[in-house]
Amino acid sequence: MSTDRAAAEIGLGLAALGRPGYINLGHGRDVEDVAVERMERAAHEVLDAAYQEGVRAFDAARSYGRAEAFLASWLERRNPTPRDVQVSSKWGYTYTAGWRVDAEEHEVKDLTASQLRRQWRQTRELLGDRVGLYQIHSATIESGVLQDPEVHAELAALRDGGVRIGLTVTGPRQAETIEGALETGAFDAVQATWNLHERSAAAALARASEAGLYVMVKEAVANGRLTARGADPELRLAAGDRDTTEDALALSAALAQPWADLVLSGAATVAQLRSNLAARELAWDDELERRLAGLVEEPAAYWATRAELPWN
Repeated sequence: MSTDRAAAEIGLGLAALGRPGYINLGHGRDVEDVAVERMERAAHEVLDAAYQEGVRAFDAARSYGRAEAFLASWLERRNPTPRDVQVSSKWGYTYTAGWRVDAEEHEVKDLTASQLRRQWRQTRELLGDRVGLYQIHSATIESGVLQDPEVHAELAALRDGGVRIGLTVTGPRQAETIEGALETGAFDAVQATWNLHERSAAAALARASEAGLYVMVKEAVANGRLTARGADPELRLAAGDRDTTEDALALSAALAQPWADLVLSGAATVAQLRSNLAARELAWDDELERRLAGLVEEPAAYWATRAELPWN
């Protein structure tokens, strides 16, 4: 890999902005009013702050409630409408919570070609030709989506039309899914969970980068477990010693990975966003690496913990 590779940037993921319920620790405290109009204004405030701070990449999904609609209305509201933003979205889950936090089911997964066609139409209706990257949402080895010829044909048609194609991966077998995707040659980007608790996909992400894929990091603060709301005492101490916040330190670790192109902030408020963006001014070094190496968890344990996080 070239040593003059550009440093990773921070983007904004809209998972916590587009619906009243999410699994981030303390998310309920971030939502002042669940009325759609109020949540849209709150999302616009975060998007405005992000753009003003130089963030240009925004990542949504069909299952993020009204995230695509909020992003679309923000893009239209700005005058002039910015043309320098990088918009990505995802297909594969349907939002089913009905704007309720206490819903029994918040989203339903369906990685079929019919779902892809339906959700791509919905995404295009909202975001038009803004979408530069369309991703399979939470692909896994078990789902079989990487071997589905009908899905591949639909994705290839989108790619031929100028839309980059990606996948996001999830679960303890992230690395295997990434390797399977690389074998197909069908993808331009990959988005994976990497954080101080869950590093198992690192080698596969390095290979993806070497193969020319755009590499995005999600859940860099582990759904709030690497913030002041849930951080390990050692991370809290290290952040204090560096005169920063736990979340900024965790994000700086992701930004320092040589294979990373974009690290997503999942901020739900302007204050969280600004704390996250402080990571850009931090230097991740060998001393921090040694000090915080003990935060790594076995993948199965990490994903089991994540599965137990409550919607709030």
